[in-house]
Amino acid sequence: MKTFLTLVSLLLLLGVESPGAETTARPHILWITSEDHGPQMGCYGDAFATTPNVDALAARGMIYTHAWSCAPVCAPARTTLISGLYATSTGSEQMRSMVPFPAGKQMFPQLLRAAGYYCTNNSKEDYNLTSPGRVWDESSAKAHWKNRPSDAPFFAVFNSTRSHESQLRDYRSAPQHDPAKVRVPAYHPDTPEVRKDWARYYDIVSLADADAGRQLRELEEAGLAEETIVFYFADHGSGMPRSKRWPYNSGLQVPLVVYIPEKFKTLRPPEYTKGGKSDRLVSFVDFAPTVLSLAGLPSPDWMQGQAFLGKFQTPPQPYVHGFRGRMDERYDLVRSVTDGRYVYVRNFLPHLIYGQHLDYMWQTPTTRVWEQMHNTGQLNAVQDAFWKPKPPEELYDLQSDPDEVKNLAASAEHAEIKAKLRAAQRELAAKIRDVGFIPEGERLARTKGSAPYDFGHGNEYPFVRISEMAETASLLDPAALPALRKGLADADSTVRHWAVLGLLMRGRATVAEAHGDLQTALKDSSPYVRIPAAQALAQFGPDADFPASLDLLLAHADWGKNDVFVAISALTAIDALGAKAALCAAALKALPDKGTSPHGRYSGYVPRLLGDLRARFQ
Repeated sequence: MKTFLTLVSLLLLLGVESPGAETTARPHILWITSEDHGPQMGCYGDAFATTPNVDALAARGMIYTHAWSCAPVCAPARTTLISGLYATSTGSEQMRSMVPFPAGKQMFPQLLRAAGYYCTNNSKEDYNLTSPGRVWDESSAKAHWKNRPSDAPFFAVFNSTRSHESQLRDYRSAPQHDPAKVRVPAYHPDTPEVRKDWARYYDIVSLADADAGRQLRELEEAGLAEETIVFYFADHGSGMPRSKRWPYNSGLQVPLVVYIPEKFKTLRPPEYTKGGKSDRLVSFVDFAPTVLSLAGLPSPDWMQGQAFLGKFQTPPQPYVHGFRGRMDERYDLVRSVTDGRYVYVRNFLPHLIYGQHLDYMWQTPTTRVWEQMHNTGQLNAVQDAFWKPKPPEELYDLQSDPDEVKNLAASAEHAEIKAKLRAAQRELAAKIRDVGFIPEGERLARTKGSAPYDFGHGNEYPFVRISEMAETASLLDPAALPALRKGLADADSTVRHWAVLGLLMRGRATVAEAHGDLQTALKDSSPYVRIPAAQALAQFGPDADFPASLDLLLAHADWGKNDVFVAISALTAIDALGAKAALCAAALKALPDKGTSPHGRYSGYVPRLLGDLRARFQ
């Protein structure tokens, strides 16, 4: 015993920890996050970028070459991070929304706090899920790890907003990066406006890097650099149009740099090397279990991600997944998956164009000039695709096509990989009980104040029938008409909703063949059946159907008489009528732009849609 104590004393004098100390010490964990930028950084091989601070962190640590945010926009991405659950399983995938947190579960900082960690969040939360009690020790602009009790390990988040999409539009000074040296992606037109926006994008990524540098220096000055595991990552891909809001690699891939000090080397993954790279596929759903693992805590069984660091790290997974739901005032439903090389995109609403009008996105000059050039016929086929309806399936080879513009979904040579990724997408949807197939308003009505996650995992959710009808409707197989007509008689309103959408998606000939079915659907008990039926008849039916169909849409668009979700659905249906909608210009002016909604996060969408329609037909 005396010999052992003498050895321990000697080791301490020499600055060497005793056996077992490394496994019992708890690391501090620091997240340095930024907004709206992808891996356009020097450490990722982008020579045009100016990011010395994150590059230096990567030289000490390791980068991940295939990190996805799951959502290509902030609120659902952050919701996935904080919960360890796919937002598509919690009903929180819409931008922005607010739904109850699953019963009996917690946000991961609550689990850390229970284990003695001091948890702070500096800047913003922006979750689409209600907080299940106190989540942070402090969450404010004043929150800081320095405020912790002296003996407590910390988990701290510092978020930089300086690379946010909104900062692209700040032209008080000329861009510091030369617009002439920008690489314009194939899907964007090469114009001075686009080049200036891309140059400005690189400028604001540099500003985010400078913020990261300040956080790292603060840690160093406090003598905690070798006591702290550091993550640097962005909340989703680039804020430029067709990156942000789109579940392609360009919208989902984020820079992820992780530094694990030598003291905590047992928490490193096998591939960790100084200045190295990991090709492991990781995504935001994995971050909660990973932080818990680094803190020595197993993740709860209900978490849907996999720890990629720490004591409880798991073997690599073959795929990571992305999604797109409602983006502000416009509905969509897209799921994506990658194996690291190929990206598969499943569009469940292929009749909608990629470039649906979003007030916020149109404030970026690139969006406006891009649309103007489409309207005047100045775009090539690749650039023009953004302004057209989507194919049901897309497949891209990132190795030969990093801009994701050459759709291989119809390629016989790639049929096997498409089938594999399609199966992966379907398997995940079934595993997590994806509730995104239920219209947002219908979903909240069915859950009656409880969590959509709990409803989705209960017996009342006929997932198989609904998802199969969504598949049948949106793959656009002409032979599916009998199945769609049969679906119109289903007892579940969401099955009927997808059956009607299937008729609408197929256009004029199908609407004519199923005319009687659509007339019956106008009287359905669900507004989410009536609205697409009315749109189909108004858009593709005979002239005699138009007045009554338009009247039905206008009645549902009245926010004073309907909930916000019905009004949004009806207004977007009216918008799809194009020039025909001019006939209701006076009625649109009379519609109220105020009404009730379950949360303030929904309140701006009807006014934006009305403003857009009124401006078009004034």
